[in-house]
Amino acid sequence: MTKKTIQLGNGEILTYQLERRARRTVGLKITDDGLVVHAPKYLLEFQLKNLILKKSDWISNKLATRKLNQKPPITWQDGETIPLLGLDMTLYIVSDSKKQPPQFNHDSLTIVLPQPEDEEVVKKTVIQWYKKQALTDFGRRIALFAAKLGVTTPPFKLSNARSRWGSCTSQGDIRLNWRLIQAPPSIINYVVCHELAHLKEMNHSAQYWAIVEGIYPHYKAAEKELKQLSAVLHRM
Repeated sequence: MTKKTIQLGNGEILTYQLERRARRTVGLKITDDGLVVHAPKYLLEFQLKNLILKKSDWISNKLATRKLNQKPPITWQDGETIPLLGLDMTLYIVSDSKKQPPQFNHDSLTIVLPQPEDEEVVKKTVIQWYKKQALTDFGRRIALFAAKLGVTTPPFKLSNARSRWGSCTSQGDIRLNWRLIQAPPSIINYVVCHELAHLKEMNHSAQYWAIVEGIYPHYKAAEKELKQLSAVLHRM
């Protein structure tokens, strides 16, 4: 992605991320990092600028709404509440001369560290644990829905993308954002099915969405919920 700036109609200088793709239309998306623009490779710069300016009121309103709805950052301290599979759990940080593996017990995660006051170390330890859970959980769901779709279980890796929850390469490799492990199972299932459907249709045509619906009928509700939870999931 390329970082760009533009002056909106209200005089505000807006910085946005631009990604050129093989597509026909321009897509505008508000993420935790601000405005992300996906544009056709052939579209001229002035054409793109004019389109963004026409949408300036929409962009400003969306950015303002997101700012109001932003959740405070995780503090990475003892007693903090963090989500796992849509449920809250309490983070406990215990001091010990020797670091120990994280201990999960129903609604809590206990981290044992020599320096429990070091929030960066706590954060790194917790995120490593989340990624380990994500690998196991996502792998199981991919295998389950791949069988339902009638395709071979594809290889997959975790991603750390800031603006995408998943992707499917032309080689059939799946990438899933590890932060999804915080979300309810219905949302994870939706993203898994969304990417698996690309193994049959590498587009977002009506035929593609019919494939998604065939393996996950309630995808529209899950898609809407994911948009609402996006800011919360990106706190981590």
